[in-house]
Amino acid sequence: MRISAIAILVFLVTGMAVPVLAANTERYSYISIQDMTINLEKDHAIIKVNYTIDQGTQLIVFLLGKQDLRNKILKVLNYEDATVRNVDMDHAEIVINDISYDYGRGIYWFPDHQFNVAIPEMRVITPQVTRIYTNRTNFPDGIGYFDP
Repeated sequence: MRISAIAILVFLVTGMAVPVLAANTERYSYISIQDMTINLEKDHAIIKVNYTIDQGTQLIVFLLGKQDLRNKILKVLNYEDATVRNVDMDHAEIVINDISYDYGRGIYWFPDHQFNVAIPEMRVITPQVTRIYTNRTNFPDGIGYFDP
């Protein structure tokens, strides 16, 4: 009787935890995205991503290297031609060339984009304006800007 009561309790507790885990949309594998800054300069972008890594995984990443972490960050961003400048245990810096359309005479258009997770806070910085978005899985509508 005691074993079946414990089994039922474990079943109920795990059943309640699954919806909570599923609701965490800023998470990809062992990475939870905190915020992201997209700095647009001419036709390229410098993207800075801040994140946390699960406690149990930190030691494994530290010992085995950051290649898997690098791949997961690139998967989150969903840009094919991205170059990782730096990846650390809590942040990464990525450069993407030709991310914006160049219309000549210093006029650029950064198009809309779909990310693979929700970004809790995203800042998009152009030479003219900074826009802040919260809890977005995409950058909506695009943005035009000028080279100063």
